[in-house]
Amino acid sequence: MLAGKTIVVGVTGGIAAYKAAELVRLLVKDGAFVRVIMTKNAQEFITPLTLQTLSGNPVATETFNLTQESEIGHIRLADTADLILIAPASADVIGKLAHGIADDLLTTVLLATMAPVLVAPAMNVHMYAHPAVQENIRILGQRGYRFVEPAEGFLACGYEGKGRLADPEDIVEEARATLTKKDLTTERIIVTAGPNAEPIDPVRFITNRSTGKMGFAMARVAWRRGANVTLVSGPTSRTPPRGVRFRSVRTALEMQQAVLSSYDDATMVISAAAIADYRPAHVAPQKIKKQDGAFVIEMTRNPDILAGLGQQKGNRLLVGFATETENVLQNAMGKLQRKNLDMIVANDVTQEGAGFAHDTNIVTLIDRGKRMETLPLMSKDEVAHTVYDRLLALRKGIGESENRGIGDDH
Repeated sequence: MLAGKTIVVGVTGGIAAYKAAELVRLLVKDGAFVRVIMTKNAQEFITPLTLQTLSGNPVATETFNLTQESEIGHIRLADTADLILIAPASADVIGKLAHGIADDLLTTVLLATMAPVLVAPAMNVHMYAHPAVQENIRILGQRGYRFVEPAEGFLACGYEGKGRLADPEDIVEEARATLTKKDLTTERIIVTAGPNAEPIDPVRFITNRSTGKMGFAMARVAWRRGANVTLVSGPTSRTPPRGVRFRSVRTALEMQQAVLSSYDDATMVISAAAIADYRPAHVAPQKIKKQDGAFVIEMTRNPDILAGLGQQKGNRLLVGFATETENVLQNAMGKLQRKNLDMIVANDVTQEGAGFAHDTNIVTLIDRGKRMETLPLMSKDEVAHTVYDRLLALRKGIGESENRGIGDDH
């Protein structure tokens, strides 16, 4: 998402300035071209050399340094930035921005730029809660500045509360969201992800190899593009994406209940979970002991959640995933039709780089008009973006079809 983007990172004075090193590293890893501006106070906590080494570019520190001006003058910094990210942002700099003060390089660039600005405050808990600071944040918010709220916890000053710099991963994710087109703002999307765990007894259960990576990518990308997202996930070690409403479940029945509780308000449902088709008919109340001979578990069918949603679809868009090992397209097409879906995402998990546990996937998209598109090897985030692009095109097609129908009636 950040590949090829120019991001100017402003570092202000505060103990959290040391975290700017990790932030710059993550931005560079994501493919961004990073320029760093440091205030005089920031240099008391971390050296320009550290951030120059990590960014691969000279660090700007002085408004009137002729050497720096000839290389990356403050107007050029302001004009070339795709995003300006201030982390950590002190109460002092937030106040200056709110009142149009430009008395150093960073504040001068911020007044001169037309790029979006993302602010990650970090300060003492009482400073952050002070009415003046909160009023300044409100003023900047009204002007279009985006904020990554500080985290709660133990602070370097000895206090405990809200004031710690947000985790660098969260700040980078907010940067990605800031630079992502917001074309899903009217959508309320339910995404299912991960496996189910169907109990046999108090210590054993039946599950599958799903890690939830694809479903989490679908939820994460939808949030970046402005959607209201509910993620319903089975057991997984993955951290819920930033900004989504997260519902943790274990069994298929719990997943069905969680989905149905949000279904009335949903405009899209993305069923990326590997939902259990069967569950043990009887769950033993105590641990089953080893015994001679074969051990047979009687299984009963779980409800087909997606097919049930398809029966009451209305104007919603429904997307299913078909994870197959043979007859991939044939099986996916059958699932698309049986469950009354608008799109099916089919993938052959026997292919290298596709399926469970990978960060990449190879999929074929099939829509209800039987149009088929096979995508090359992509990251799961890229697959998610492509799915939403096709769904928006499909929705537009629905609208155009309805408009033509109204015209025909006249």
